[in-house]
Amino acid sequence: MNRNYINPPNLSSEKSLKTLVENRTVYNLNHCELNLFETYKESQLVPLKFNDLVVTSMLRGKKVMHLFDEPSFEYLPGETVVIPSNVEMKIDFPEATKNNPTQCLALAIDQQKINETLHFLNDRYPKEGNSQFWHLNYQNYYFYNNVELATTINKLIKECMSTSITKDVLADLTLQELLIRIVQTQTAKSIEDGLYTDPNSPITQVLEYIRVNIRENISLKNLSEKACMSTTSFYRFFKRELGMTPIEFVIREKIKCAKQLLKNPAIQINEVCHLSGFEDSNYFIRLFKKHEGITPKQYQLLYVN
Repeated sequence: MNRNYINPPNLSSEKSLKTLVENRTVYNLNHCELNLFETYKESQLVPLKFNDLVVTSMLRGKKVMHLFDEPSFEYLPGETVVIPSNVEMKIDFPEATKNNPTQCLALAIDQQKINETLHFLNDRYPKEGNSQFWHLNYQNYYFYNNVELATTINKLIKECMSTSITKDVLADLTLQELLIRIVQTQTAKSIEDGLYTDPNSPITQVLEYIRVNIRENISLKNLSEKACMSTTSFYRFFKRELGMTPIEFVIREKIKCAKQLLKNPAIQINEVCHLSGFEDSNYFIRLFKKHEGITPKQYQLLYVN
């Protein structure tokens, strides 16, 4: 899936740098702390830990993250990592130089604010099914930014760096939105990774229907009937859970199917279009490029090469 990038703030002036490794600029608000880290030289296993939950997003350059005693992974712009409080990460900067610095934001969020937001959501917007609650999934901590998540983080950076007397109020509202977007993004990624298996959720039945009928023209009416809900109620429920409309999700699943088919170097684009449930090849090519940043043929050639 195509990454959505966050607008990076200006780099610190050279004279204001206190260190060349993880130089830190801090903006404090009532319920959060925005940290901007910049590194200007190659380094390995730099430790970092926060007392609060922290949402980090890469802005410039590349890191290699060592986290949770799991295999290390490259961390690039357009990606976000959510880390629980008091968890130490160790970071490599394999390419950082004076002319090619890394820049990363780390947003530490007060636990009370997180609890209040989740309680509000569970009270006012309860999930369907028994024992289903809004929560942060700390096992699902690394994901690409979607448009909504990137937009919300951009808004929060703007509020944190603002000099307005209302910035704390506006930042609080944006923090609530950010937490909602993260939960929705985690749910969508669980589905994409095949890890969403809740038998009591209407989404489970809908997912099975979409995957079995991926070649068909799937309508909102089909999906709402499968979920045993009215069209209006299902639309609201689905968008609240995943942060996207049901039809947007169907298109993502069709694109995912097309990407699998394109791993076959001999298959024709028209055939991929048909087998992944698109009726018009020009429409399919436009949608694929919108989601992946390249055409189906370019994707096929990249995979083969």
